[in-house]
Amino acid sequence: MAKIKTVYVCSDCGSETPNWAGKCPYCGAWNTLKELRLESGKTKASAVHQVDDAPQPKRITELDTEKEIRVSTGISELDRVLGGGAVVGSLNLVGGAPGIGKSTLLLQMCGKLHSDSVILYITGEESERQIRLRADRLQVHNENLYVFAETDMDRIAKAIEKLMPDVVILDSVQTVSDSSVQSTPGSVSQIRECTMRILRITKEKSLTVFLIGHVTKDGTLAGPKILEHMVDCVLYFEGERENSFRILRAVKNRFGSTNEIGVFEMESVGLVCVENPSEVMLSGRPENASGTCVTCALEGTRPILAEIQALVTENPRNNASRRSNGIDYNRAAMLLAVLEKRGGLPMGGSDTYINVVGGLTLEEPAADLATVLSLASSYLDRPIGAEVAAIGEVGLSGELRQVSALNQRLSEIARLGFRRCVIPSGGKEKAAEIEGLEVIKVKNISQAIAAVLGKQKGRG
Repeated sequence: MAKIKTVYVCSDCGSETPNWAGKCPYCGAWNTLKELRLESGKTKASAVHQVDDAPQPKRITELDTEKEIRVSTGISELDRVLGGGAVVGSLNLVGGAPGIGKSTLLLQMCGKLHSDSVILYITGEESERQIRLRADRLQVHNENLYVFAETDMDRIAKAIEKLMPDVVILDSVQTVSDSSVQSTPGSVSQIRECTMRILRITKEKSLTVFLIGHVTKDGTLAGPKILEHMVDCVLYFEGERENSFRILRAVKNRFGSTNEIGVFEMESVGLVCVENPSEVMLSGRPENASGTCVTCALEGTRPILAEIQALVTENPRNNASRRSNGIDYNRAAMLLAVLEKRGGLPMGGSDTYINVVGGLTLEEPAADLATVLSLASSYLDRPIGAEVAAIGEVGLSGELRQVSALNQRLSEIARLGFRRCVIPSGGKEKAAEIEGLEVIKVKNISQAIAAVLGKQKGRG
């Protein structure tokens, strides 16, 4: 009888340790060590394999460089994030908060794939009848779509081998269990073993597999960190359930860029691709309101205009509150300090709130100048103007630095009807002359504030 060996795996970094501890000795995370039981009864002699017919190392110049085969999902925004379509033989993980639309997106994909593609939808959370009712609501009618309600990994593997589908969807990986692993479904050991078996099937049979994964309270995928290392592509579905817009973002992609995003809108018929996110993000802008400025962010190859709102209010209790949504908190705190030190606006005793409209998350520094101008506009209570945009990175000395793809951003700004744009005066890329768009070049944030708000001292 095989002996059972127990190790503890960190769900954050994936490292193993023989003993449990409150703190992971490798990454320092607390309460992340989960029990994992392994069979260790096999002797070294039984583990020796015949290597006579084993594959041999090859020269790198002899390797096949044929481009990977991609299959269009039929959803343009999903294809964009995947890098031009799903790669045959790839294992893709789709994560997101409950109710965000993960199952809806993949079920819609089933109805838009090529009619010759055989699809197996494995559900561990819903009944077959529930899948049929949702498919009817989403108007998904595909004769080659098969539904299998099962959570046992052995039966799932047999069903895949018998049907030999082109595309497999597993909803969700946390509900599947392997009978050889002595733990409950959703545990570290179950997720690890089941994903490894699915990966082996994917590569051996050249399938295209999509796994749906749950996320934890802090927004990370539930289960061991090694789960993200095993798959080829990790997609995150972001957005608020109360907001109709959803953002699909790739955080790992072995076959394409991780800078692209897909924008969807949740409607009664399901998720609808938003081909022009800039117009959608700017719809409903308030007129002649202070504390708002538009910038142009570059997500991969796509320029997107985003509205940054700021609210600055006096706090007589001298315990100022700082909040930011859509912009990194530490960067927002840095911009506030630069604005007070280099811009001459004493904001240390004021409550400040920053928000990016539409649920976007702006990670590049091109949004710095628009953030500073929206804060200054709210503090001085003077509107910037509905036809003004701003692009630029802010340094600690208050200087402005140019960002990449400047002319591409300016073209998108002009296309949506903006008449003025504030940009840094330096940089290698020369701003092109675009008809109808006045480019205002400034060196620092003081000049930028004076250009759009006028020279002001204090509030009002």
